Amino acid sequence: METSTVAANSRTSTQVITSEQLLKHWQGHRNLTRRVIEAFPEDEFFKFSIGGMRTFADLAMEMVRMAVPGIRGVVTGKWETAEGADIFNGVAMPATRKEVLQLWDNVTKEIDTFWPQIPAQHFQDVEVAFGQWENPIYSTIFYFIDNEIHHRGQGYVYLRALGIEPPHFYER
Repeated sequence: METSTVAANSRTSTQVITSEQLLKHWQGHRNLTRRVIEAFPEDEFFKFSIGGMRTFADLAMEMVRMAVPGIRGVVTGKWETAEGADIFNGVAMPATRKEVLQLWDNVTKEIDTFWPQIPAQHFQDVEVAFGQWENPIYSTIFYFIDNEIHHRGQGYVYLRALGIEPPHFYER
């Protein structure tokens, strides 16, 4: 019995993934989503939808609006809504896909800047993100990634409906 307790305690304290690996995983998804944005024809990016879903431009902007206030919230503990975050005040939907891609790249740099400021033990801390989601920090980060994957899937459906082969989902 003592041996199984030691084994169980060893399993619970073993790190499965490093902070750097988690960042690389998230940035891999962001890189793939960027390629989905690039695959859209300019006009269809802003107007095409199926079944009343939002355009991929709208979905991409949701991802942008979540990522910067999200990573800032993780680091600072201040969870501003996307509308309240200073980086987005007065920023309308960009007029071109190229401008969305530039904004996407700026967000990527912001994530890379803030990420090293997250202490390892903070990933286990529980916080209420954006005043509504109470989870450990690692779970909130997974939510950011999962939300992006979900919306990128919608983009894949749009691209296929437009007769465009989307990037391979496993090439991150």
